[in-house]
Amino acid sequence: MNSLKTVFLMTLMMVLFLIVGSALGGETGLIIAFVFSLALNFGSYWFSDKIVLKMYRAKEVKREDNPRLYDSVAMLAEQAQLPMPKVYIADNPTPNAFATGRNPDNAAVAVTSGILRILDQKELEGVLAHELAHIKNRDILISTITATLVGTITFLARMAGYAMIFGGRDRDSGQAVTSLVLLILSPIVAVLIQLAISRSREFMADEGGANICGQPLALAGALGKLQSANKQIPMKNAGTSSAHMFIVNPFSGKSVMKLFSTHPPVEERIKRLQEIAAGRR
Repeated sequence: MNSLKTVFLMTLMMVLFLIVGSALGGETGLIIAFVFSLALNFGSYWFSDKIVLKMYRAKEVKREDNPRLYDSVAMLAEQAQLPMPKVYIADNPTPNAFATGRNPDNAAVAVTSGILRILDQKELEGVLAHELAHIKNRDILISTITATLVGTITFLARMAGYAMIFGGRDRDSGQAVTSLVLLILSPIVAVLIQLAISRSREFMADEGGANICGQPLALAGALGKLQSANKQIPMKNAGTSSAHMFIVNPFSGKSVMKLFSTHPPVEERIKRLQEIAAGRR
């Protein structure tokens, strides 16, 4: 199913570029858009994980750098029957974590320095298990391609805006209307795509993580701490196109962003984990 979603998202990205390229630039625009879409699809598949890790200045760590973190990932990966992913730490006071990579054989788990300071061992293992569940469910490629797709939509909206501003009198009313519609609707479409893809995957990763670590209440406790900490210290360098990759919304400190959160309510996630611990799920 996730493979089909990947194909769908990559096809959607190409179609969007072709439609906008044709609408704004005719045959020449169509050719340019086709080249751009091929480059973005190739890049999102092979390099999006590296781009996200670089965006958050995450550095790879070995066992000698942080035995606590490295050994926890190794133990949980073995329990999940997954290859050992690469481990990264981003020097950021906001406590959070994410997984990335195109498949389980080319995956990475990244945590911020802030999360290592506020979680105890069991809670940290719960968070890491959640991220490994994303890898096991093959959510990570979907997430990285979604990030690229959202960036693409934003780029198309800017193209439409520039076309309106610099198009001059040669543009007919139909092209102007197309540009205006793209400019208004593109950001909304980007948010809806993130909402549709991200929320259900977080519930599944919570359940999968609870099964991997065997401690659903530890993960629930970690989510509560992370939500509280992100309200106090929202992530300053978080990008809207990659916010859905984190275990909790890095914008949760901003009330406006709650309306468009890519994550389900933490309270609901904690409730479900408590039900799993009580054997009601």
